[in-house]
Amino acid sequence: MARLFGTDGLRGLANGDLTPELATAVSVATAHVLATAAAGPRPVAVVGRDPRASGEMLEAAVCAGISAAGTDVLRVGVLPTPAIAHLVADTDADFGIVVSASHNPMPDNGIKVFARGGAKLADEIEDEIQTALEENASREWTRPVGSGIGRIRDLPDGRDRYLAYLAAAVPNRLDGLKVVVDCAHGASAGIAPRLYEQAGAEVIAIGNEPDGLNINDGVGATHLAPLRKAVVEHGADVGIAHDGDADRCLAVAADGSPVDGDAIMAILAVAMKEAGMLAGDTLVATVMSNLGLHLAMREHDIDVLTTAVGDRYVLEALRDKGLSLGGEQSGHVVLPAYAPTGDGLLTAVMLLARMAATKQSLAELAAVMTRLPQELVNVAVKDKAAAAASPDVAAAVHAAEDELGGRGRVLLRPSGTERLIRVMVEAATAGQAKTLADRIADVVKTAS
Repeated sequence: MARLFGTDGLRGLANGDLTPELATAVSVATAHVLATAAAGPRPVAVVGRDPRASGEMLEAAVCAGISAAGTDVLRVGVLPTPAIAHLVADTDADFGIVVSASHNPMPDNGIKVFARGGAKLADEIEDEIQTALEENASREWTRPVGSGIGRIRDLPDGRDRYLAYLAAAVPNRLDGLKVVVDCAHGASAGIAPRLYEQAGAEVIAIGNEPDGLNINDGVGATHLAPLRKAVVEHGADVGIAHDGDADRCLAVAADGSPVDGDAIMAILAVAMKEAGMLAGDTLVATVMSNLGLHLAMREHDIDVLTTAVGDRYVLEALRDKGLSLGGEQSGHVVLPAYAPTGDGLLTAVMLLARMAATKQSLAELAAVMTRLPQELVNVAVKDKAAAAASPDVAAAVHAAEDELGGRGRVLLRPSGTERLIRVMVEAATAGQAKTLADRIADVVKTAS
């Protein structure tokens, strides 16, 4: 069997690649691996989901698998992915499962797993779960019966617990800020506007009416146009964009210009260093972060530790090195002192609080870094591995690097969640970046 887990859990077309049978089997295997050292009389798992329609079906399958393995379930319903991570820690559960495909289109869905304490799983633990899944499929595993079957009950105060934790993390009031928040018709719809209002901001919410079918549909962190328009129309100070499960945050300045995760990390890194809170004066970022971030951090005597793509690898580096800030250009930002994983709402309140405390606009704060022109092309392929290993593709990459002459870079990598090859080029001009990226993408298309 090919490796089930990608860079952020297991994803696929709901009821196509990701069937309820597979969801049940994965949940059984997860319980067998992660619920072996329960602190109480019986292990407990927290289960939540985003609002996409298929989540109803897959949540039921996940709960069935966990209870069939003899583990109790605390079902929290529709909540952001980081809320489930928080509640795993807050309830001292053995693990948590989120049914969500994050920023993917509505027909997709996924399964994300958190270990005790709300941490994402290391590669070796995911491999153990896949091994358990394969072993369970090849033999009859011992099933509990009678009182040994896990019980499923709701956790009605889960949302309030999460909101209280976020409210306590806000470093200063947001009074005077006018904020437009785009909830992507996703899991943050009933939470993000309430949080920012409680902290003192005037809030206009868009993308705030999830119906199970409209998640990420032309709105949210992957579609900034509606937010950019709303910020200008409402004369707002700032716009905040979340994705479907709200583990990421992007922003929009008052003039409608986008502010990506690199700029957000730069703003927070400088603020944390000023406050003596940036451990090791080091920021953790992935290979996708813009060279402009590295140059800006160098000017502020902040080191940048680079990891592979995926917030899980950022998390590992933060944990292993004892660091306090990391993230991705896509808007996943991790603050380990507050949360065990990336949290888009937490990121937003920290960014808004910096604006309120300094009385500076987002554009002024974001000017801490100058972004090198970057072009990213996603190429749909049948076989990611074959396309990435193609000699023709390698030759095209080398030719582009020769043309850049050390004044830019090329990054080609398979997507961890979709059948795509991502081609990224940074160059001295936007035109050169686009030309080279398109040239490499054309070769990738023919190689696949």
